[in-house]
Amino acid sequence: MVLDVRGLRKSYGGAVAVDGISLTARRGSIFGFVGPNGAGKTTTLSMVSGLLRPDDGTVVIGDADVWKSPTAAKRKLGVLPDRLRLFDRLTGAQLLYYCAMLHGLDRGTARSRTDDLANALGLDGSLERPVRDYSVGMVKKISLAAALIHSPSLLVLDEPFESVDPVSTAQAVDLLRRYASAGGTVVLSSHNMDLVERVCDAVAVIVEGRILASGSLDEVRGAGTLEQRFVELAGGRVAVEGLEWLTTFSV
Repeated sequence: MVLDVRGLRKSYGGAVAVDGISLTARRGSIFGFVGPNGAGKTTTLSMVSGLLRPDDGTVVIGDADVWKSPTAAKRKLGVLPDRLRLFDRLTGAQLLYYCAMLHGLDRGTARSRTDDLANALGLDGSLERPVRDYSVGMVKKISLAAALIHSPSLLVLDEPFESVDPVSTAQAVDLLRRYASAGGTVVLSSHNMDLVERVCDAVAVIVEGRILASGSLDEVRGAGTLEQRFVELAGGRVAVEGLEWLTTFSV
């Protein structure tokens, strides 16, 4: 197992955000982490990636505990967190070069990997522009490139395809599949059930801070679709009533 999470807990005051969850991700897999808004996905992934300290539990990446051996763990880790803040006065090329330097790559390797990732993600025409001029989707793509540039063994991606156009999403998915087929491991959250069903080979569903289902894609979705299983676990659809005024229409 590349990622082993045991008994992870986090509370804010009296509100429990993550309630003792455990999960594992194996080498070469793309693991989907899904749940409704406020379920605890971002809190969990922030603790997994060392951005948020848990109240209890352990996170081990390879053989390194994220909180006992943070430097060793983070060498193995690439992260695209939620609401990422970038050094947006840098150009895309400067940002990727800076990230590569932080991970100890030499200048030649940093430049060649920047070019490779820009080409793979459709950013090659935008590298000389400041990141602050990028669209939301382009920021996602440059952030994914920054997470990949040091060739980590584990990628943790929080909503990596949000606001990304279909062509760029397809390019990124191809890149992640190639990465996983070579032995890399991806853990990603998404609200797009169709995309998770197409891309992931394992999935966990979190609702109100607890894992309600986890395993291979086939095990979790059963005889139906992943979306149907997700809706069932999240409490089902609520009937819309009392909005008759919506049919009166303003003149």
